[in-house]
Amino acid sequence: MAGVTHTAFRRLLGELGGVGLYATEMLSARSLPAEDPVASPYLRRTAAEAPLSYQVLVARPEEVGPAFEVLQALGADAIDLNLGCPAPEARRRGAGGALAAQPAAARAVVREARRRTALPLTAKIRLGERLDEEALRDLCCMLEGEGVELLTVHGRLRGEPYGRRPRWPWIGKVKGWVGIPVVGNGGIFSVEDAGRCLAESGCDGLMLGRGAVVRPWLFSRVAQEVFGGKGPVEGELPSRPGLYRRYLDLVEESFAPERRLGRIKEFTFYFSQTYPFGHTLATAVQSSRSLEEVRERSEAFFAANEPAGDE
Repeated sequence: MAGVTHTAFRRLLGELGGVGLYATEMLSARSLPAEDPVASPYLRRTAAEAPLSYQVLVARPEEVGPAFEVLQALGADAIDLNLGCPAPEARRRGAGGALAAQPAAARAVVREARRRTALPLTAKIRLGERLDEEALRDLCCMLEGEGVELLTVHGRLRGEPYGRRPRWPWIGKVKGWVGIPVVGNGGIFSVEDAGRCLAESGCDGLMLGRGAVVRPWLFSRVAQEVFGGKGPVEGELPSRPGLYRRYLDLVEESFAPERRLGRIKEFTFYFSQTYPFGHTLATAVQSSRSLEEVRERSEAFFAANEPAGDE
């Protein structure tokens, strides 16, 4: 969710309701000590974004201490170790999914992480390089044994595209192997998806990623209709044009001018999928050269297009 789960988007989700735990963009442990906590667009947050988990990409134990000092000084509510990222750059560094595939190296990183913080320590994984119950079970049990307190499982193998249906029953296998809470992730784009993931996996909670960028109100709907929580009813939610305008306002409040367009274009790529001809909106925003131009072009699109049916 690089370029998406920044302070402006988290604030938007908070206004819509239903979020139990916010997450940052993936942060490089190697780069964190050099980041300016005031100026960095990756570290910006408001008091409303709480509790907030800082998601960290680590390759070696020696990266842990300096990075965790920064996060604890920032007031992190939890720290999440990313052991699932399939990006080639992360794998070349021996981080993300590549670290999870190296049991001894992963254990050393997790052990050092647990030693360096008293904050809640969580981890996110994929199912592995291939379907291998023994290897996956050993990884999950190691994480629990070394002090990870919550485990999020993305229900796909490392090389599987997002278009492939997630293997939610395999998340259920993990749930049966460990005694810590297990959170299901992957392929949740609707309330119905959320219900099926819970039913097929028996997991304790859900992490929403791309589905929540396409439909930012999805957290609220899932909280109410799947988990029985409270939040704004459907009629109280803003219209889609109103939601998009609010996002633009939050980006303008949160970032310097040179930091705005990239984040707006990334969000619009997903959000535009809620419209039958959303590619027109995405294309118009992609070629915009200023926030003012984004506002003009998006308003022209909203005036000409009715939103698609809900969910």
